[in-house]
Amino acid sequence: MSATGYILLEDGTRFDGEMCGAEGHAVGEVVFTTGMAGYQESMSDPSFAGQLIAFTYPHIGNYGASSQAMESERVWARAAIMRAACNREDAPSCERGWLDWLTDCGTCAITGVDTRALVLHIREAGAMRGGVFPLSVSPAQARELIDAEPPMAGQDLAGLVTPTTVSRHGSGDGPRIAVLDTGIKASMVRELVEHGARVSLHPCTSSAEQLLAEDPDAIFLSNGPGDPAALEHVVATVRELVGRKPVWGICLGHQLLCRAVGLETFKLPFGHRGANHPVRDLQTGRVEITSQNHGFAALGPGGARTIDDDEPVRWETDFGAAALSHVNLYDRTVEGLELLDVPGGTVQYHPEAGPGPHDSLYLFDRFIERIGAA
Repeated sequence: MSATGYILLEDGTRFDGEMCGAEGHAVGEVVFTTGMAGYQESMSDPSFAGQLIAFTYPHIGNYGASSQAMESERVWARAAIMRAACNREDAPSCERGWLDWLTDCGTCAITGVDTRALVLHIREAGAMRGGVFPLSVSPAQARELIDAEPPMAGQDLAGLVTPTTVSRHGSGDGPRIAVLDTGIKASMVRELVEHGARVSLHPCTSSAEQLLAEDPDAIFLSNGPGDPAALEHVVATVRELVGRKPVWGICLGHQLLCRAVGLETFKLPFGHRGANHPVRDLQTGRVEITSQNHGFAALGPGGARTIDDDEPVRWETDFGAAALSHVNLYDRTVEGLELLDVPGGTVQYHPEAGPGPHDSLYLFDRFIERIGAA
């Protein structure tokens, strides 16, 4: 390979490669995901807004791209970083070659990168700002572009990905669920509808009264990008909803509900992204392999960043007691909690399996059952 581009990180570390997507450059937070498949779902997941994705699996693009793999209406990740990109179009579901699709979407990409070395560096030094650049951009110019990019901590990106109008999905006489949409994935909406729910997606700027106007049976807080601590206007809305309706949160929604009941969040060194993260459900004792995509987490009782035991430890919150419901078995961080004195709960990961294993799909059944009980 003859290098035609490079990755530069904010600490000065450089990795060379071959540009293979749209022309131009991309700057943002460089993160990695460990999924072996689901590359198109990752690129179109609004939770990746503002980020450049390094794929740890070496071959990316083997089965091409298709409309059914989209998690939103567009690509949100700013660049794809790969060891060995592929542009094949012979898979049964393929509608477009992977690299052709990235180019059509105006998305930068680079291949031939030593992604093992890149990921090891991020694991040691933490996720950081960086960029993908063609050789026509000098390292000095690249450095200026990186320095001008705001760090992920403190960024409100939910306002970038949220819809501008309310949309409705599903029919019948199932439970009505109002979603505070901070970047929901299409597969989450699909799972809620397939479980019989009638779903309305609301902009994250909506007030509590706007969400309650149709008298929903529950409130759902979706996934999304950015720092939950930068979304105090959304947290204030959630705080008005807790106790009035059952509230369930996923990923960013988990973090927002935690903050709404008085808990704190913090930035993980390099986040959890991929489809092979083991989590223990403390209510059943079962270990699930989960799909995850987040860079922040909730603090445990007493401000602890990790939970030592597989026990449902408790917090005292502004709305009564809460119990740990799920714990990450990689780094012992909080993966879910249940509110005990008002109806509500969360998980940090993505049970809709878009992409990923199906171990956690039962959580949608549990959510619908608890709406009925409430």
